[in-house]
Amino acid sequence: MRALEERLARHRDKPEETAHQENHYSQAQVAWRMVIELVAGLGIGFGIGYGLDTLFGTMPIFLIPFIFLGLAAGVKTMLRTARELQVKQQADQAGDDEG
Repeated sequence: MRALEERLARHRDKPEETAHQENHYSQAQVAWRMVIELVAGLGIGFGIGYGLDTLFGTMPIFLIPFIFLGLAAGVKTMLRTARELQVKQQADQAGDDEG
């Protein structure tokens, strides 16, 4: 019985391990996320512009503005991501300063 209690106590005292991705994003992961957001915005803008031009038979009229709109949307999403990560980093630093 004591051996069982000792084994249970050892398992209870062991801290739970969390995955690396849950605690911290590496700079490479953040960079890839931002690149993907930018490319996705450009791709969506290109697709919409090309589709409208193909539908109406007016090749560069819709393509160019929608590429720029996609670029703007991608940059806006990147900035939102950067702001989110900055707020999270500041909160972590504030938590470290208090403790």
